[in-house]
Amino acid sequence: MNLIEIPKRFPFQRRISRTQHALTLAASLASALLLWHFATQLWELPPFILPSPGLVGHRFLQVLLDGSLLRHTAYTLLEVLCGLTLGVLTATLLGYLLAKSHWFERVLSPYIVASQSIPIVAIAPLLVIWFGPGLFSKILICALIVFFPVLVNTIVGLRSVPEELSDLMRSLRANRWQTIRYLEAPAALPVFLGGLRIGATLSVIGAVVGEFVGADRGLGFLVNVARGKYDTPLVFVAVFTLIVMALLLYTSVFLIERQLLNWQQRQEDSRSLS
Repeated sequence: MNLIEIPKRFPFQRRISRTQHALTLAASLASALLLWHFATQLWELPPFILPSPGLVGHRFLQVLLDGSLLRHTAYTLLEVLCGLTLGVLTATLLGYLLAKSHWFERVLSPYIVASQSIPIVAIAPLLVIWFGPGLFSKILICALIVFFPVLVNTIVGLRSVPEELSDLMRSLRANRWQTIRYLEAPAALPVFLGGLRIGATLSVIGAVVGEFVGADRGLGFLVNVARGKYDTPLVFVAVFTLIVMALLLYTSVFLIERQLLNWQQRQEDSRSLS
């Protein structure tokens, strides 16, 4: 997937771009694995310092077959999805309020900005003490780390709506719900989804931070246990699983964005053909 969009004018060009991108990605991944393998062979590092890709693959199969990897992954994924949902809903509602009311913005903005100056690793122990080491404290940590980028993008997106169009909706006597549905939501959607991409990847970090502070399951817990036993291949397995989870979340948001903003792409295509 492209982090920066490639202009797409024709279906044939689009297919070629996708094929080239997939081949480039596969070649870079194979090169990285080969370099990793040769580095372990060249310097003869012990497995607890840097295990070879083969050792990591063997450990992956072990924890996959005994079910422990799926169990810990499912728990972390549950924390991430619940935290992401809570963070996005809260940020969107508050973002709308702040974008529409300068009084609320003046009152609440200093507290919101100040809260972002505190690292999440400093707040996480407090949340675990207050709400216990269970699922709820991890969901709150995920929601907090997702909250700010989605909030800022919601405000920026809503304030990017041209004033002339707002005047037009008022002249047509559109009510609040009609204005949101037909003007503000479509106009703010591209910026909002940009924030959602960032929030989706950050939510994985939130879950791991929470599990590092206090948990009895999850991929962060698995990393802690493996680190204590110098089981470095298992640490690699957990880290790679977290990377895959973050990529899947990012890809999901990207696909939703492409589906929702399909009209925008059609407009660009028609402009380039005219």
